[in-house]
Amino acid sequence: MSAAPEFDDRFRARLRELLYWRRDVRRFRREALLPGTIKRLIGLACLAPSVGLSQPWRFVLVDAPERRDAIARNFAECNAAALAAQNADRGGHYARLKLAGLDDAPCHLAVFADPDTEQGHGLGRLTMPEMIAYSVVAAVHTLWLAARAEGIGMGWVSILDPAAVRAILDVPASWRLIGYFCLGYPQEADDAPELEREGWEMRRGAADFVVRR
Repeated sequence: MSAAPEFDDRFRARLRELLYWRRDVRRFRREALLPGTIKRLIGLACLAPSVGLSQPWRFVLVDAPERRDAIARNFAECNAAALAAQNADRGGHYARLKLAGLDDAPCHLAVFADPDTEQGHGLGRLTMPEMIAYSVVAAVHTLWLAARAEGIGMGWVSILDPAAVRAILDVPASWRLIGYFCLGYPQEADDAPELEREGWEMRRGAADFVVRR
């Protein structure tokens, strides 16, 4: 058995800095990621915790231009519907925000949860089957931090129809879409979320979310 590593104050400070600077990036440079980068990042994502060691994540690299175009069209349709659902003031603000880097990001990655996986033998999900999806979200966050540590931006495109995405990418109908992500080198870096800078919403402190019983 290997000895557990010791993480000092400097490492903890750097870890906090990494968490603080993680951003949902929406504006990318078009240059390609270095060879082997996405393979390495997915490998790190697979170190995330998963219920029953089920590793239910499924990563789909979307390289085909026709599939990317179909995803972009679905985004445009869903984005128009989302815009129509906003009130007049919010809608105008919403329309000014760039909500996807689908055109510029060199890497597109769809991440799914496989609820039918036999790995893990069902441990830990009898009463909470949603733990499968939660496990995949943990992998996504791990990937996000690993990408940021390499100066790579990642953006979550949530305005999509999951059923349409499954069809476009030709994956099993049982797979649950967790997220469609754009990855690439960001045009700029900022320590505040874009939605906060644009006045859409403000980040609140941890004290607002803690309940004691």
